[in-house]
Amino acid sequence: MRRARAAAAAAVVLVAVAGWAAAAPQPAAQSPAASPLAASPPSASPPAARPVDDNIVHDVASQLRCVVCQSLSVADSPSETASQMRAIIRERLAAGQSPEQVRAYFVQKYGDWILLSPPKSGFTLLVWVVPFVGLGIGLVLVALAVRRWSRAPRAAAHTHIDAAVRERIRREMSDMDR
Repeated sequence: MRRARAAAAAAVVLVAVAGWAAAAPQPAAQSPAASPLAASPPSASPPAARPVDDNIVHDVASQLRCVVCQSLSVADSPSETASQMRAIIRERLAAGQSPEQVRAYFVQKYGDWILLSPPKSGFTLLVWVVPFVGLGIGLVLVALAVRRWSRAPRAAAHTHIDAAVRERIRREMSDMDR
């Protein structure tokens, strides 16, 4: 089931990358009449991509889960899909999107699952609350067990001994002295 989901997610990323590659402006043909872009005035050219800081790309990539590895972030994964996702992050940041918009894009494509740190709202709030509740319950159970174990020896010291048992102990102790 996990492999099927990972394969489907990888296919979605590949389709998205292929879609962007097809939508990317193609270089002008050698002859000016062969391309409609060559006939357009220079002012209609797309704006130049702004430089992207590698630290920002790494920061965004480290918050996203690799769809192939699933236990690694996109920044740490050596897979080809993670490499493509890093390229998408770089392209979107270069196009002027904020890191939040880039994360929102991946959440829209994959859902909250893609985030290594799920949002603290709705159903995913359980991911943040349940471990602390479990830890609290565990500490209470350990405290109760320690309390019971510490009281057990005291309870044994106050037990009543029969007169017959007391007489037998006295006889055996006197036999040992002989």
